[in-house]
Amino acid sequence: MKRRVVVTGVGLVSSLGVGTEENWKALCAGCSGIGSITRFDASQFSTRIAGEVKNFDPLQFIAKKDVKKMDVFIQYAIAAAEFAVHDAGLEVTPEIAERVGVFIASGIGGFSAIEREHRVLLKDGPKKISPFFIPSVIINLAAGQVSIRFGAKGPNSATVTACSASAHAVGDAFEIISRGAADVMIAGGSEAAITPLGVGGFAAMRALSKRNDEPTRASRPFDRDRDGFIIGEGAGVVILEEYEHAQARKAPLYAELVGYGMSGDAFHVTAPSENADGAVRAIRAALGRGECRPDQVDYVNAHGTSTPYNDRLETLAIKTVFGDHANQLAVSSTKSMTGHLLGAAGGLEAGITALAIRRQTLPPTINLDTPDPDCDLDYVPGSARSATVRYALSNSFGFGGTNAVLLFKRCDS
Repeated sequence: MKRRVVVTGVGLVSSLGVGTEENWKALCAGCSGIGSITRFDASQFSTRIAGEVKNFDPLQFIAKKDVKKMDVFIQYAIAAAEFAVHDAGLEVTPEIAERVGVFIASGIGGFSAIEREHRVLLKDGPKKISPFFIPSVIINLAAGQVSIRFGAKGPNSATVTACSASAHAVGDAFEIISRGAADVMIAGGSEAAITPLGVGGFAAMRALSKRNDEPTRASRPFDRDRDGFIIGEGAGVVILEEYEHAQARKAPLYAELVGYGMSGDAFHVTAPSENADGAVRAIRAALGRGECRPDQVDYVNAHGTSTPYNDRLETLAIKTVFGDHANQLAVSSTKSMTGHLLGAAGGLEAGITALAIRRQTLPPTINLDTPDPDCDLDYVPGSARSATVRYALSNSFGFGGTNAVLLFKRCDS
């Protein structure tokens, strides 16, 4: 018998703020976190804007002696996990430690530390490379450090599936609890790729917006004049918990996670197929796993990257799965405000979707001034909206044709 899984805590760090409530308020206000890059001199780059996390002080979450042992993506993961664990009122005692696991993903990992130590190697030679270098950049060390922080001795792993990574982490954590291998999972993702190589690499692919003079208007999913995505950074972590375990300790119930679908496009390294087949199959798999009819879904938190291909084909996928009901759905892209957090996007957006269900409020898609004729759904343009949300999907699609879809349900009982 499959066990029920609920979300009992949410921790968010993004360009909109450090902390869950700060992020939620900014999302509902339709604020943009996008601005000029300050992390390095971007004057020679074709894209000079990004969604940087502002006013982040690692010393609020990590001892001073340990900060230098962790790349920024690990620091963000710890901060988001702290917010989520506190929000859930969770205490990992020795009695439950082996039933509490951690599954935190990243698409790229410790880019800034890799670039820094490479400069050290070229300038001063191999003997000057930091002994903390390797443990600070390995992707699974976000999960490792979080598990050490809280004493969580249960299943521990990390997915590395590009922009689907943390949605896969949440989905895999859901399956771990469902089959009885853990009672609680700290799950999500973290990313910190606003570096010269990160920005330069995506710019070389012509994937990024060049709307440098209007940073807050640059991320514009589903808009006719979109010209690429905006790199964001941060982390999103949720506490997943077996339903009766959560009830026994009177934990807050944000939403029930009932479905998880995954698929592969087997088509192209970066582009989805023209019929959106992979996304369609992942959405249908999530609905099937959750025993949910398409007409029961009220909201989709879209992958919605603000790239010409993705937005058009995600819209096509939604129409294909939902048929006439697609016109009754609310669909929004919170990347219009946060930018695209790459491997952390799914974790951040899973948390946002759970909040939308708990608070029966839909965050908007901003900068949707002139909808693309091929993007003709209700994208909650401009401002947040109160709504009845029974079931909601969170979509994540990654390079390599890897797709992950999460299905959440309102906790009525």
